Amino acid sequence: MIITLTTDFGLRDSFVGTMKGVILGIAPTVKIVDLTHGIAAGDIRGGAFALMTAAPFFPAGTIHVAVVDPGVGSPRKAVAIRNRRAIFIGPDNGVLSWAVKDENPLEIRCVENPSFFLPQMSNTFHGRDLFAPTAAWLAANRGFSELGPELADFHRMNWPKPVRVQQGWKTEVVHVDIYGNSITAFPAAGVQGGQSVLLPGGMRIAFEPFYAAAPRGHALAIIGSSGFVEIAINQGDAASELSLRPGTEATIVQE
Repeated sequence: MIITLTTDFGLRDSFVGTMKGVILGIAPTVKIVDLTHGIAAGDIRGGAFALMTAAPFFPAGTIHVAVVDPGVGSPRKAVAIRNRRAIFIGPDNGVLSWAVKDENPLEIRCVENPSFFLPQMSNTFHGRDLFAPTAAWLAANRGFSELGPELADFHRMNWPKPVRVQQGWKTEVVHVDIYGNSITAFPAAGVQGGQSVLLPGGMRIAFEPFYAAAPRGHALAIIGSSGFVEIAINQGDAASELSLRPGTEATIVQE
């Protein structure tokens, strides 16, 4: 059994290691995979994007725990979502929603059975006290239906679907990776020959098949490994140099 962890905890403090200790104390044979702990503090969209793009590459039966939880200790729900391949556990703030946005049917449970939690619950570290033990108990073969009552739905964070406009398709940047590559919501399947990307201010960027196809320091559009169009600079930082950030609009236009 595999449990993945996605958090904004970083690695300076002991938060991630403590979660792993809780998991291994309940399910000592489980394999724990650090998806990422480098999400910016409180960046729910960043956590949702990481989970969405990575989860399909894990074996069936994987349990994914995502803890980007600025509302920890508040009345927000804890939820578990099961689709045909995996289980997703986290706060009901949208961080799980992009990973299952195209999935049906879903079984959604409110995680509220205290027998899945640590005996002492803090109001500041539900990753340790609630989400980690819940995942571990499920990996140890406790039933999904034991978690709590079934829910009709959960908090779904809006996915910015491309919109048809006169020039082509309007989309937006949804994620900036560590290299400054600015990933849009425009899917690879929508890319056709003779297109380019138009940025605010009028800059037009041609598509290239790989980063080094553009001269060093030049901007390009490319179908990235996540399956979406991204804006990059060969050996440069497109986000910084082109003032791109999540929410920046871009238009896929026909030449």
